[in-house]
Parts: sequence; C-alpha cells; structure tokens
Amino acid sequence: MIEQLLSAVDQAYDEMVEIRRFLHQHPELSFKEEQTQKYIADYYQRLNITHQTHVGGYGVVATIEGAGNGPHLAFRADFDALPIQDQKAVDYRSTVAGVMHACGHDGHTAILLVTAKILHQHKHAFNGKITFIHQPAEELAPGGAKPMIEAGCLTNVDYVFGTHLWSGLPVGTVHTSKEAFMAGADRFEITINGVGGHGAMPQETKDATVIGAALISQLQQIVSRRLNPIDTAVLTVGTFHSGSAFNVISGEAKLEGTVRTFNDDVQRKIISEMEAIIAGMDKSYGVTTTFNYTTGYPPVINHPNEAATAIACAKKVDTVTDARFTTPTMTGEDFSYYLHEKPGAFFFTGAQIENNFYPHHHPRFDFDERAMSIAAKTFMQLVDHYLMSTHA
Repeated sequence: MIEQLLSAVDQAYDEMVEIRRFLHQHPELSFKEEQTQKYIADYYQRLNITHQTHVGGYGVVATIEGAGNGPHLAFRADFDALPIQDQKAVDYRSTVAGVMHACGHDGHTAILLVTAKILHQHKHAFNGKITFIHQPAEELAPGGAKPMIEAGCLTNVDYVFGTHLWSGLPVGTVHTSKEAFMAGADRFEITINGVGGHGAMPQETKDATVIGAALISQLQQIVSRRLNPIDTAVLTVGTFHSGSAFNVISGEAKLEGTVRTFNDDVQRKIISEMEAIIAGMDKSYGVTTTFNYTTGYPPVINHPNEAATAIACAKKVDTVTDARFTTPTMTGEDFSYYLHEKPGAFFFTGAQIENNFYPHHHPRFDFDERAMSIAAKTFMQLVDHYLMSTHA
C-alpha cells in the first residue's frame, strides 16, 4: 500500500504546484488570513473531509479516520505570509503589494492539502486517525500555534510532525535533530532618554547616540564574555535609530533586537546581564533608559524517538540522498508549542534552487517545488510506520 501512496504523490505533483502558486499569488499577513482559511476549507469541503474552521483564530483542522483503531497522528502546516514586496520575475509572483510568501508557507499548505486528499482516498488502508493542522500566524508572535492548541487541535493526538521547506539545503536533503533543533526567539526594545542640543556644544548634552553606541558594544560582550562558551546563544541589535539632523545632538536613541537561546537558564542569564548593563549606563551617563523584553517562541525541542523515526522514514523516500541529524539552527518556530504537548519532531526538507539561492525572508525568495513531493512522501512513510505497520 505504501507504494500506492508514494505513486499517488507523484501523480498529484502538478496539483501541488498549482495550489502553491495560487497561494503565492494571493498571500495574506499573519492574523489576517481570512481568504486563505476559506481556500483551505473549500478544498476539504469539495473532498467531503471533516474539518473545522476558525480554530484558535483562522486555523483549520481536518480529520480522517482509518478502517480500524490505531494511533492518532497529526501533521501541521503554516500558511501566513510576510510584509515584503515580491521582486521575483516569475508568472506566479505575488499580486498583493508589499506582501509575499517569502518563507515557503504556501508550499507547506500545498503539501498538507494534497497529502490529506491522497490519504482520504486510501483511508481503508490504515488504522487510526490523522489530523491535519493548518496554522495561521507563525511569522508574528504570539503566533497561531498556542491558540490552536488551546482550542483543542491536539486533543487525543498521539504524535505530531511538521516540516519546513528549507532553501539553504539542496533538494533531496532531510535534516533534523534528536533534541534541540531551533532556538527560542525573543525580542527587546531599549529607549535611551538623554539631553539633546547643538552639535557644536556637546558639553551641554547627554548624547543618546554616543551612549547607544557604547551600549551596543557592551551588549555584544554578554555572549562572548559573560556566558559559558559551551552555552549557545545569540544577541543581535537589529535597529538603532537616533537623531534627525547632522548638526543636532540627539536626546533619544532607540534600539531593537533579538535574543536566541536553547536553555531557560541561559535566557535568564542574558536578561539579567542586559538589565545590569543598562542600569550601569544610566548611572554612568546620567540618563534614563526604558527596557522592554518580550519572550517569544520557546525552542523547538524534538523528541528523540520521533526524530529518529522521521529520519528513518525520509531515508525510504527514493529521491532523498541525505537524511540525517545535524546541528541546531538559531532560527525560531512556534512548532515548539506542539512539541511541548505531544511527542513528535520537526524537520527541514531541502528546497534550494540550484544556482539561484536567496534566503528565507528575502524579496526574491523561492524554492524548488520538487521538494514538496519529498515532504509529502516523508509524511506518507510516517503514516505507514505508525498506522499501517506492526507499530500500530
């Protein structure tokens, strides 16, 4: 039966491409995905697949029951886009000004819809239940995963899996980690309130630009000099705004950035060090500083057994040439919330376009659509493992 499922994926490739390209042309931002939700729901409605809409927001949850009792498997795909102008010269480029699918979520949705269609057609062949979680708002904290979980999308689920099409890996690659795979992603804002003045009379000011520059330098020493070198962390200042004229000393500076960690103790240590440095700057320079730290998605921590199963299943896909465990990445994902609740794993499916690489969140981002078949076939192998084998 698994061969029939894999063959069905090949036969449905053109449909996956069609779905992906339609969604790419009609992207919607996080928490605004009303029409995308309707598109997904209409697809399930046409197939007469049981589904719910407005799950934790614009989430859609579909369920297929097999022929007999067995485990309950769940697959998840996200479907929000980003506030980026599409600069690709392709006929399926975004038709929405300033909005594009620059991270592959259109492909994730196409994969899951076609996977559900095929499994619905072959539901007599497996035992148990499969839930398809279509999640909005992955790109913007607080994200869509948590409200969907609170709304019950994981009720009675035994295992949960998800994949991310990854433009940094060649097609034919499937990578994951047995434990920590993606970092927790936090955000901070720092506003320095000094005293502005004439550019020719700095002695009468408290120069927020100079103080901000000094603060950035000290913040960069937290990871390099105040953490154990064995601990993995990133502290990045992404924006620094100060001043409005060449001959005016600014009285205010604003910094924004992100902290990435895998460990709660390391996260707390960084926050504590940031607070100490900021307090010291206030005292040294006689300014007042506002520090806002927002905890974002927790780290994606795979379950070892399920991660090993995902790699074993990927190795069975004929077009996969490199399926293995690899080092974690400092990018973040709210799939972490699902793994807090249920055993499972998240993995990357290589989708790099040869000689045309642009990273995720780039205006010219695109991916090799053949990767969608690999992801779908890996899902099919997981179904075979959990619901069609002696495992069940």
